[in-house]
Amino acid sequence: MNSKKSTITFIVNPISGTRSKEALPGLIAATLDDSRFEWRILYTEYAGHASELARQCVSEGVDIVAAVGGDGTVNEVARSLVQTPTALAIVPSGSGNGLARHLCLPIDMRRSLEIISHRQIEAFDYGIINDLPFFCTCGMGFDAFISLKFAEAGKRGPATYVENVLKEGLKYKPETYEVIDDTGTHRYKAFLIACANASQYGNNAYIAPGATMKDGQMDVIIMEPFDVLDAPQIAADLFMKTLGNNSKIKTFRTSHLHIHRAEAGAIHYDGDPIMTGPDIDVSIEHLGLRIVTNPEATEDPAQPNPVLNAFSDLFNNINNVREDIEKSGRRIQVINKLMLRKLSKL
Repeated sequence: MNSKKSTITFIVNPISGTRSKEALPGLIAATLDDSRFEWRILYTEYAGHASELARQCVSEGVDIVAAVGGDGTVNEVARSLVQTPTALAIVPSGSGNGLARHLCLPIDMRRSLEIISHRQIEAFDYGIINDLPFFCTCGMGFDAFISLKFAEAGKRGPATYVENVLKEGLKYKPETYEVIDDTGTHRYKAFLIACANASQYGNNAYIAPGATMKDGQMDVIIMEPFDVLDAPQIAADLFMKTLGNNSKIKTFRTSHLHIHRAEAGAIHYDGDPIMTGPDIDVSIEHLGLRIVTNPEATEDPAQPNPVLNAFSDLFNNINNVREDIEKSGRRIQVINKLMLRKLSKL
C-alpha cells in the first residue's frame, strides 16, 4: 500500500444527471481516511470550466482529479490530464456514464468513493478526432446527428436515447465516405461511422462490445444503410452486445484513419456534437491517461432492462405485422406508432 498522503480534487458539475450531489462532502469525509488523503471540492460554473480547473490541478501537482458528473464532465477533466502524472477518477452521476460503465466502476456515489480510496491506478488509451480528445467513442453520420438530438432533448436517459435512435433513424439519409487506413482507401455508403476506444456509448448501449482501452487501437464500426424493418433489431443489438453479428455492420481495428465526406457536417466526441469540415482524422494515443480503477472490476450482474424488453416486444410485434407493413404505403408511420407505444410505458 502506498504510504504517501494523496491529494485529491473533486471537480463537480452541479447540473449533470438527475441525482443531487448535496451528500457528496459528507460521503467523502466518511469514506476517505484523513491520514491517507487530503481533498477539496471545486464546482464548475460554465461549459469548459472543468477543463480549466483540471489544468490548474495539474500545475499544482495534485495526485488525483475526480470528475463528478456525466460523460461530458469526464471528457472535460480527462482532456486536461492526458500525458501528465495526474490520474483521473470518476464519480459517475450523469445520464449515460459510458466510461465508468466500461471500466466497471459502480454507478453509486459511496461505492465509487470506496474505489478511489484503494488508489489503484492504471494507464489507458485515449483517442483524438480533429484535435479533440475522446475517451469512449467518436463518430459521424447518424452517430453525430443523434448526439445533436439527444443534446436537444428535454429528457435524458436510455428511453430518450432509444426513442431518438428509432424515430430519427427511419428518416436519416446515409452518406458516402472515403476511408483511408493502413490497408488503403475504401469507399462506404454508411448510416454511421463510429470509432470506439471503449465499448459503449453509455446506458449500456454497446457499439463495440470487444473494445479495450489498452491495445493502442480503436474499433471502427461502419453501419450500412438498412431497411426500416431492420431498425428495432439493430437498436436491440446495441443493448445485447450482439451488434457485431448483424449483417449491416462492418468492423475493423486500426490506430489511425482519415475520413473524407462530400461536405461539412456534425461529428461527436463522447457524445458532444460539433460541426466540422469534410475531412476527419482519428487516432489513438497509447496508454496516455492514468485512471483510478476498480481492483475488483467485474461487470454488474444482469439486471432487468426495460428498454431491452421494450425492443424485444417491439421486434416481435413488427415480425407479426411484417406482411401488412410491407404492403402498406405507411411503413414509417406503423413503426413509429409501435415504437412510441412501447417507450411510453417505460
